[in-house]
Amino acid sequence: MRAVIVAAAVAFLISLFGTPVAIRVFSALKAGQPIRTLGPASHQGKRGTPTMGGVAFILATVFAYVAGHLALTTLPDRQIAQERPTMTALVLLGLLVFCGAVGFMDDFLKIRKRNSDGLSAKGKLLGQLIVGTAFGIAALYFPSTNGQTVASEKISFIRDVSWLDVGKVGAVMVFVFVIMAMSNGVNLTDGLDGLATGSSILVLGAYSLIGFWQYRHWCGDDNYRSTSALTEAHCYQVRDPLEIALIAAAAAAALVGFLWWNTNPARIFMGDTGALGLGGLIGGLAVATRTTLLSVIIGGLFVIITMSVVIQIISFKTTGKRVFRMSPLQHHFELAGWSEVNIVVRFWIIAGICASIGLGLFYSDHLAVMG
Repeated sequence: MRAVIVAAAVAFLISLFGTPVAIRVFSALKAGQPIRTLGPASHQGKRGTPTMGGVAFILATVFAYVAGHLALTTLPDRQIAQERPTMTALVLLGLLVFCGAVGFMDDFLKIRKRNSDGLSAKGKLLGQLIVGTAFGIAALYFPSTNGQTVASEKISFIRDVSWLDVGKVGAVMVFVFVIMAMSNGVNLTDGLDGLATGSSILVLGAYSLIGFWQYRHWCGDDNYRSTSALTEAHCYQVRDPLEIALIAAAAAAALVGFLWWNTNPARIFMGDTGALGLGGLIGGLAVATRTTLLSVIIGGLFVIITMSVVIQIISFKTTGKRVFRMSPLQHHFELAGWSEVNIVVRFWIIAGICASIGLGLFYSDHLAVMG
C-alpha cells in the first residue's frame, strides 16, 4: 500500500506543478489546438488553447512509477518485491507512452498544418495496430519464472472464462482489439473541458482498487495461500497485481493534477497525445487484471459515446438521416442547449455509476466464491 500511495502522491505533484510548465512551453511554440469549423460554434472561442497536454501526465505517471517502484523494493519479502521493472509494468507503461506517441504525431501534424486533419484515420489506426501488436506479443509470449504471462489466452470477464480459450495468436488479436477500441473510445470522449480527464480518473481509480484487491488475494503470494483456506480457484491468477495497482493509481493521480488546469475553461487540452495514451493504458489494465469484458461496464461512458458515433454513421449511410444532432454524444447535448459544464458533470456521474457497477460485480464474484 505504501508504494501505491507514494506513486500517487508523486504523480499528483509532478502533474500539478508540471502542467503549467507545459502550458508555457506549448504556448511559446504556438501549439494551439485547431478547432473544426463543423463543430459547435461555442468551440471557436477555444482556438489557440495549447494542446498536447497529455505529455505532462504521461511523464508524471512514468516518473511516479519509478518512485513507487523504489518504495516497492523496500517492502518485506512476503510482498513479492521486485528489484527491476516487471513485464507488466513495461507493457502498461509502454502502451501509455507509445499510444501517446501516435497521438503526439496526430497533434503535431494538426499544429503544423494549422487545421484539424492531423494523421489520416488509416494512419492513426495503423499506429495503434503496430503498438497493440508489439505489446500484445510481449504480454503473451514472455512469461515469468512461474509461467505467468501479463495477458491470458482465455477471454476474461471478472476472471478468465475457462471455455473461451482463443490460444496465443487469438489472444494477441483480442489484445489489439481492446487497445484500439479503448484508445479510440477515450479519444472520442475528449472534446469538452475536463470530460475525458475526469472520466478517466474514475476508471483508473476503479482499476487501482481492482489491482490492489487482487494483490491482497493473489495466487502468487505463497504466504497468503498457506495461511488461508482458499485454493487457486479462489485467488486471482494475474501477474504483478501490485504493479498494476501502482500504475493505475499513479495515472489517476496525475490526471487529478492535470484536471486543475484542464477543467472549464481549460488552459490546456490533453490532445490525442493524452487521449490515445490513456485509452491504451486502460485497455492494458483490463487485459492484465483479467477483466476484459468487465471493462465494457467499468468504462461504460467510453462505450456509450463510441456507440453514438457508430449509430450516427450507420443511420446516415443507410437512411440518410441522423439520430443525433451531432456525434459524439456530448456534442448532441451541446446543440440541444446544455451548458458545457452541465454536460461534463453529468457525464462524470454516468462514468462514476458505470465504474461503481463494475466494481460491485467484481466484488460480488469474490463474495460468491467465498460463499
